[in-house]
Amino acid sequence: MSDAKPHVEFWFDPICPWCWMTSRWATEVAAARGFEIEWHPISLKVINEGHDENSEYLESHGERHRQGHRMGRVVEAARIAQGEGVVGALYTEFGTRIHPGGRDDFDAIIAESLAAAGLPAELAAAADDEAGDAQLRENTRHALEIAGPDVGVPIISIDGVAFFGPVVTPAPTGETALRLWDGIHAAASVPGFYELKRGRTVGPQF
Repeated sequence: MSDAKPHVEFWFDPICPWCWMTSRWATEVAAARGFEIEWHPISLKVINEGHDENSEYLESHGERHRQGHRMGRVVEAARIAQGEGVVGALYTEFGTRIHPGGRDDFDAIIAESLAAAGLPAELAAAADDEAGDAQLRENTRHALEIAGPDVGVPIISIDGVAFFGPVVTPAPTGETALRLWDGIHAAASVPGFYELKRGRTVGPQF
């Protein structure tokens, strides 16, 4: 692999457990390989617009996607107030409480996460402020444009080549994490590569 540091971007919705595990893998690889990740919130609620009247969707995902959207608004407000560098840190605080933490008291999660990331408590009000929706929608539109239709999160871009995934559980660590990264990085270098998939047989393992 080239010694040049890749330009890596990662699109996430805080509510998605699969996205969370992929983000932990990517974070470990970034630290080991010495590159930065640019983090961007998107919204599964926006992606699934049109299913809002579907009772099965509402029962299985509707409320959690709404909460992910609320947290995305807070992330955007924090980015505007404090800069791009706080996005990944705030996502980590949210995700730690929601996924391995198993919590769903979202207002408390937002307040605690802002405090843990050293961010102003008043940013919590952004959760219910539609002013943050325009940028969330633009992030979502852009991620789907570069990764293709019919995808969710995570979406990763390496040197301008974007794809959905990898979806993996539990998050690989150590040499396994680096081997997976090298494979993904190699696939991203092939212009015509689009898809490699197998059916999932287990749920998220934190």
